[in-house]
Amino acid sequence: MFESNMRGKICLVTGSTSGMGKITARELASRGATVVLVGRNREKGEATQAEIRRETGNENVGLLIADLSLLQDVRRLAAEFQQTYQHLHVLINNAGAIYHSRNLTSEGLEVAFVVNYLAPFLLAELLVETLKASAPARIVNVSSQVHTIGSIAFDNLQGEKHYTTMNNYAQAKLALILFTYEMARCLEGTGVTVNVMSPGMMAGDNFNAEATGLLALVTKLARPFIMTAEQGAQTEIYLATSPQLEGVTGKCFAKSQEQKSSRRSYDQALGQRLWQESRQLVARSMIPSNA
Repeated sequence: MFESNMRGKICLVTGSTSGMGKITARELASRGATVVLVGRNREKGEATQAEIRRETGNENVGLLIADLSLLQDVRRLAAEFQQTYQHLHVLINNAGAIYHSRNLTSEGLEVAFVVNYLAPFLLAELLVETLKASAPARIVNVSSQVHTIGSIAFDNLQGEKHYTTMNNYAQAKLALILFTYEMARCLEGTGVTVNVMSPGMMAGDNFNAEATGLLALVTKLARPFIMTAEQGAQTEIYLATSPQLEGVTGKCFAKSQEQKSSRRSYDQALGQRLWQESRQLVARSMIPSNA
């Protein structure tokens, strides 16, 4: 039986064909929401779509295919969503990934920085008017506790000078929190809230795959505290659905409780500069590489 609080709501969830995103999408569908899955692989996406429809009895489960390491795909994703749906009540930027070496996309951007930060940044900007028109609406960003060791190096945002898995991942996740707080300030009074959460380290996150050095040590120390994807998804679901959070914005959550993020994450000047740098990077990605 559907819970009534999500009936009539349209939710877009990135990274929703596996893990925490899939669990969140399934729960939203079980509560009666129209859920739009976003995945990179069509076959896997269609299998997830069919599974969620079957398990929840909710046929209103859509699917959009996009490679979130490419900003042109993020633009196409937003356009395809807006062609099909007139409203958006919940945007969940759940997708994220760990990369153990520096790789550039065909757009000349570093993959980890794009997937973990620039893609959610751009998707939120492209869909913000739809969210405003659907208010009350919510944006939920998924960061990581690792952000606490992160810093923003504007001369090394994409590992141009030095790349390590831990440092660049932490930087991207800190950037996502800075963006969350800055966007919350910009959207104050619009009826659109923006919050961020840290799910904790989860089984299946592949933090330990190919891990060396500091990352391997952190993974080993964290092993007793690793959660299941089901446990990690609970905060994401809470932020998307809880009536108690109506109007709550610009906050960080863990285990369904508000928590303080790192000191750096509250630096408004840093957040504003990052926003401008991010817009420049996004704009640059639209220029053909042979131009």
